[in-house]
Amino acid sequence: MHEAGGLYLGLDVGTQGTKGVVLDAASGEVVARAGVSYGLIEDLAPGAAEQHPETWIDAVRQVCSALWSSGVVDPGRVRGVGVSGQQHGLVVLDECDEVVRPAKLWCDTSTAAEARELSGWYGRPVPAGFTVSKILWIQRHEPAAWARVRSILLPHDYVNFRLTGTRTMEAGDASGTGFFDVHRRAFHLGEVKRLGDAVPGMLPDLTRAGELAGRLSGQGAGLTGLPEGTPVAAGGGDNMMSAIGSGATRSGVVVMSLGTSGTVFTCTDHPVVDPEGLIAPFCDSTGKWLPLLCVMNATGVTEEVCAGFGGLSLEEMTARAREVPAGCKGVMFLPYLQGERVPDLPDATGAILGLRPGLLDPAVLFRAALEGTSLGLGWGVERMRGLGVRIESVRLVGGGSRNALWRRILAGVLGVPVTGLMEPESAALGGAIQAFWTVCRMNGEAMSMDEVTGTLIQTEGETVEPEETGVAIYRDLLERFKNRVGALFGACREE
Repeated sequence: MHEAGGLYLGLDVGTQGTKGVVLDAASGEVVARAGVSYGLIEDLAPGAAEQHPETWIDAVRQVCSALWSSGVVDPGRVRGVGVSGQQHGLVVLDECDEVVRPAKLWCDTSTAAEARELSGWYGRPVPAGFTVSKILWIQRHEPAAWARVRSILLPHDYVNFRLTGTRTMEAGDASGTGFFDVHRRAFHLGEVKRLGDAVPGMLPDLTRAGELAGRLSGQGAGLTGLPEGTPVAAGGGDNMMSAIGSGATRSGVVVMSLGTSGTVFTCTDHPVVDPEGLIAPFCDSTGKWLPLLCVMNATGVTEEVCAGFGGLSLEEMTARAREVPAGCKGVMFLPYLQGERVPDLPDATGAILGLRPGLLDPAVLFRAALEGTSLGLGWGVERMRGLGVRIESVRLVGGGSRNALWRRILAGVLGVPVTGLMEPESAALGGAIQAFWTVCRMNGEAMSMDEVTGTLIQTEGETVEPEETGVAIYRDLLERFKNRVGALFGACREE
């Protein structure tokens, strides 16, 4: 198909595990896949969420070993690597490039006070999950650790560094730090200096879309089992890579990712800036922009319900929940187990309302969890529409995307058709596609990313159309959801 045809490795280094796919660019098929699971550091203070960066590196090693040991793929045919990583995390290195302390992650809400202070400094909302609040937190709470810091990286940057020996950052992931100018696609150096005169020098160089982060070093080759010198694309945050891996590379293609967090994003040709800071004005990783809604509670909520009822499987719970009518007989689940970002309620907790005799039933509570997470996403989508973002149809990706009941609920809540994708691991696939695109550009093939994804992204299953009755039911439920969140947590209603 293209001069740069061949195999491309995509890695998605996430919160719950690392996944790898190998893309055959000539056929458009994923020819191998592997994954490794891991968790957070246990017994931390309330709100804290951390991981050891070495956990990610060990997982990359295991995933690559599993891919090549299957015998399906010859690693010598791999032409490039692309890395996706969880956004907003903070990795700090000392003068010897050793990790100073565990990485604070996107879902860490222990920095809420610092985020509020930074919002005052900068004159705009700074979410607690963004990287800058973690920097200020370490300065305030761990001054001895901060005194050792010489480099600041994001999770995917750190993986790239271990693969190539080069410290880089790109605009998509960088736009989630909290001190990035999305209009200029550059750091707000004045805002960075508010953290200390030395901090700007701790940040890596920015690569442009379509440039390499570097090439596999000897260490990177040993880690991956690939030839030294293999190109490593710039990579990006998981949302940016998922946008590529799901075809959100042109305006109008809207993607919803149902993973640990839930996100909704679409490609635009201009920045979309929310004055309240609820919709993130991210850059994408192709040279455009990616307005993004993120809620902190999605599949983790349904998994909690399953675990709470003797570990019933998601499949069994879903089958039971299909028999429960929309609205769950008045039971409403406010799904804020991890606090929440939209609305901005980092200290909120989960709540189950409307319980009466006979309703403390696993099927009811599971469907209420599906509806509660969907209503939270629907509330955020209202906000996006108010900022002029077109939401005409939605493509689902992530671990929850295969759940047919969840698709039907979302179609009703959003009032638009919902479609699945053939490859649910869109972030890993996006890494592989970005690597392919980058190598094509190196070889002089001037293709747009949308031209590439148009030939490589495939939808899966039937499109779920919204039903008029369901849309009406969920429109009413969303209003009740907003009112109850406001009553419990004081959230301002967003029209």
